[in-house]
Amino acid sequence: MKIGELAKLTGCSVQSIRHYEKEKLLATLRRSDGNFRLYDSATVDQLKFIKHCRSLDLSLAEIRQLIALNQQPGMGCEDVNRMIDSHIEQVALRINELQDLQDKLMALRTSCASQSTVKECGILQTLSVSRK
Repeated sequence: MKIGELAKLTGCSVQSIRHYEKEKLLATLRRSDGNFRLYDSATVDQLKFIKHCRSLDLSLAEIRQLIALNQQPGMGCEDVNRMIDSHIEQVALRINELQDLQDKLMALRTSCASQSTVKECGILQTLSVSRK
């Protein structure tokens, strides 16, 4: 199949497919007489794997590592577990950072009454104060 068909079948954009090829996450199997990229069902499966990894916010480097590990089925999965454990820790840190951000925004929001003018806006006044 051509790249447009692959994109429709997987719900992935043509640009993303080309990017994954450039990043060596997908291999172009062959080209048609008209020099179009041609893909098979294995590419569909690989692209779905990549999309699933991306939905978990795994980086391209992490996905590349998982693909390499997946090609060694006899190996233990300790490396995979370590990677996911590390990713869980990173997500936990981001959640804490986002919670702190939400708390700051909520505190900022309480500094302004809805009926005030822009000139009297507590949010804008607070944002205008330089932080050290």
